Amino acid sequence: MQTSTKLYSLEYSDLKTYTTAILFVIGNIVLPQLCHLIPQGGLTWLPIYFFTLIGAYKYGWRVGLLTATLSPIVNSLLFGMPATDMLPIILFKSIILALTASYCAHRYKRVSLLLFCGVICTYQAIGALGEWAITGSLSRALQDIKIGTPGLLLQLFGGWAFVKYIIKK
Repeated sequence: MQTSTKLYSLEYSDLKTYTTAILFVIGNIVLPQLCHLIPQGGLTWLPIYFFTLIGAYKYGWRVGLLTATLSPIVNSLLFGMPATDMLPIILFKSIILALTASYCAHRYKRVSLLLFCGVICTYQAIGALGEWAITGSLSRALQDIKIGTPGLLLQLFGGWAFVKYIIKK
């Protein structure tokens, strides 16, 4: 059975852009708090990126950018996580993720595991290069891949399922 998935590109002039982004920001606040109940949960599950991926892929770059920028900032202000020294790196990766996911959805107009894998690999590669440039540490730049494999798999399979099957509108 083939299921059809609608993808959108909401405008900044549309109230739905902001209400949708706020819902994804809330998701990006709740999920990290749950993951941080587990030792090293943030580093392992990379929860701050999950709803950014979904929002950008399903609703376009505007929702993606709002979610990508507001989520880490609000989390840092409310809970101190991410730590302020990590905030530029996480913002960089989040923005790259939002732009990559929205571009891929717009370009291919479909949802597939292969496309999600491409989005995740792209944002991780560019993000690692950016983190390496900022920190000067290749080991630290590759931490998401070394420690965060469960989170990357959650983004791949969970993000794909969320966009393809869970969000019907």
